[in-house]
Formats: sequence, C-alpha cells, structure tokens
Amino acid sequence: MKPIAIVAILLGGLTLSVANAESPIRPGDRIAIVGNTFADQLRIHGYLETALLQHAKGISIRNLGWGGDMLTARDRPTNFPTEESTLRDHKTDVIIACFGMGESFGGIEALDQFRQDLKSFIASHAGKQYNGESEVRLILVSPIACEDLGKLTPDRDARNDVLRAYTQAANEVAAAAEIPFVNLFETSLYLMDEPVGPNLTTNGIHLNRFGYWAISHEFAGQLLASDQPDHFRPWRITIDARAKTGQGRGVEVSELTVDVFQAADPEITFRGAETTAPRLPPPTDQPLPPPLAFHRDTIVVQHLPAGTYQLTIDGEHVATAAADAWGQGIAIDHSPAHREAERYRADVNDKNLQFTYSWKALNQVHIVGERKHSPSGRALPGEVIEFNRLANQRDEALQSGIPLKSRQWRIARVER
Repeated sequence: MKPIAIVAILLGGLTLSVANAESPIRPGDRIAIVGNTFADQLRIHGYLETALLQHAKGISIRNLGWGGDMLTARDRPTNFPTEESTLRDHKTDVIIACFGMGESFGGIEALDQFRQDLKSFIASHAGKQYNGESEVRLILVSPIACEDLGKLTPDRDARNDVLRAYTQAANEVAAAAEIPFVNLFETSLYLMDEPVGPNLTTNGIHLNRFGYWAISHEFAGQLLASDQPDHFRPWRITIDARAKTGQGRGVEVSELTVDVFQAADPEITFRGAETTAPRLPPPTDQPLPPPLAFHRDTIVVQHLPAGTYQLTIDGEHVATAAADAWGQGIAIDHSPAHREAERYRADVNDKNLQFTYSWKALNQVHIVGERKHSPSGRALPGEVIEFNRLANQRDEALQSGIPLKSRQWRIARVER
C-alpha cells in the first residue's frame, strides 16, 4: 500500500465520533460558533468557514467565540447583549461549541466538574427554538492537543494526558446526550508529531495561521459527512502521456492533446472544467507533512519523457518540475482558481469583521456602558445597525461561492 493511502486511512480513523450518522451540518443551516480562543480565532482566519460554505450550500455563520471563555466563566461588558438574543437574531439552527482547553488547567481532579458543566450547557439549550421553528442542534468540539515547542512547553506530555482525559469526558457526555462530537485532540496530536512541516501553534495550545489551515481540513470533514464524498475531496487530475488519456476529480478533462515524444516543442494541452471548488493553498512554502500533502489539489502526468516541464493555466505559470516529479504528482494550489479561492476567503473574513463591529465593538463603553448617553455614544447605535446590515449583505454575496470556470491547461517542456 502506498504511503498516501495509509495517511488517508489514518486520518479517516479520526472521524469515528461522527461516523455512521447524519452529517452534523446541513445545507441551509444558520450556524453559531461559541467557545474559547480557538473558536474566536476561527473567524479571523476563515479556513473552516470557507470550506463549509463551499460544501454545505446556503449556510450562514456567526462566530460568537470569545478569548478565554469557559463553560462557567464567560464575562462580558456591562449591558452586553445576551447570547440568547444574538442566537435568536441569527435564527440559529445549530451551535458549534468549543470548550475544554481552559477547563483542562483545573487538572484531572476537576474532570467531574467539567462533565457536569457540559451537561448543564447542553441542558441550557434543550428545547430552545432560536430559529422560531425547530429545536436547536448542538455539536461539541474537543480541545486541540499541546504541541512540543521545547522549552516553551516543558510539561507537554502531562498536558496531553489531561487534554486526552477532557476529550474523552466530552465525548462521553456527547454520546449520552446523542449529539455529534468532533475530536480535534487526536487529529491535532497526530499532525503535531509529524517531523516534517511548520509548527501549528505559537505557544503549544494557540494555533497559528498554518495551524488553522491544517486543522480546518479535518474539522470541516467531521462536520460535513463521515463518508467524505467526492465534492469534498481535493482535485486529482491524472494524465497518461503514453496512452494519451486523461481524467480528473474536481476538474473534468476534455480536448486532450498529447505531443511529447516526437515534437520539436513537446506539450500537453487540455480543457479543464472545474466541477468543485479548489482547496485553499497552505500559508507556507515549507514542505508539508504527508497527512496535509494529501489534502492538496494535485496533477499527475505519467510517462513523460525526460526533461523539465512547466504548467500554465490560461497562460499563467503554475508549476515547473522534472518529468519524474510530474509522475509522482505536483501540487497545483497556485493556479488562477486558487487565487480566486483566497479572494473568497478574504471576503469571508471581511463579513466576519463587519459582524464583529456590530456585536463586539472595541468601544463598548460608548454603546452599552456608562458613555452611551454622550454625543458619540448616541451616534454609535446607528453605526452598529449599519455594520450588521453590511455583515448580512456580505453573507448574501458569499452564497454564490467560488466561481467555477473552464480553463486552458498546458504542460510544455522548457530548457533548464
């Protein structure tokens, strides 16, 4: 068995907590994310939301995460809108709850209290119809693991023993309540222990940009479906130069012309019609560990004569590599389609920023606090309403998704 296949099996085994069940996220869901710093930072990076928007059509997400939040410690400014009112304003169908990291610092001796607090959290939403029609659905999410950063994380193994115990406790509570559970602890630990690739965190427990890109693949996979249908899998294009055949997943291959054995200017050309959105490119130039390389959009060109070949799409350079590398597979996540995907993620982040300005503005004292009756305070509620309108407007624009196009692909030999 090839190593990439082993990787797929290993990662697939990490989604057992939601396997054999209906996808936790459904098309058209209005979603609220609540929880700690991990949840809060999801809105800044946008990788998870972009993936969900592409593969669960019609969804709308509001991120209510707050740095440092725990189940029983969720401090807010004076007169801050209640979470229930915000959930109702969004007509929330499903809540994704990310807790456990902060609570885990209480150690094993606080595990029973954590279980009880989780049960109380679930009970607090039982029977609530924030959308005005049906009972809200809950999804519990585990904390991530602690990464080995040397002197920065001297007690890493002990921390992970505790985090594993909290993850197991959350899983048991979710199972008893018959609600989905997303296990990010095992996923993140597996990736953190890979010897290749950048660090995932800044301090062992807070993900960096690369970490959010990496974790969001598995997070989205567990939220959408256990069987990983083709529409959620990365692009995979295979061209056989000798047989002059080509096929693609995510990109349909047509008008294939192969002229690489006798021609003075060897080349392969074809029309590539995108049928699914591309994967977001990794925010690093470093080599990726195998589990993450598996998630990249790839083209394989078999039986190329020796030489160096360059891929262009609609005339724009995408990749250059030797024939043997093309036979192994080349990542193609710097294509025109991938740039459009990054622009779409930027639009997701902008929508989140507009919502944040309307919900968690920096100058709360002028909106809900002691200065709300000042001249500037009296003007701010109107601005908040406008920011909320902008967030809703951006939300609507995001529903069209990343544009799928038909483009001209060309692989030609170049002198090196």
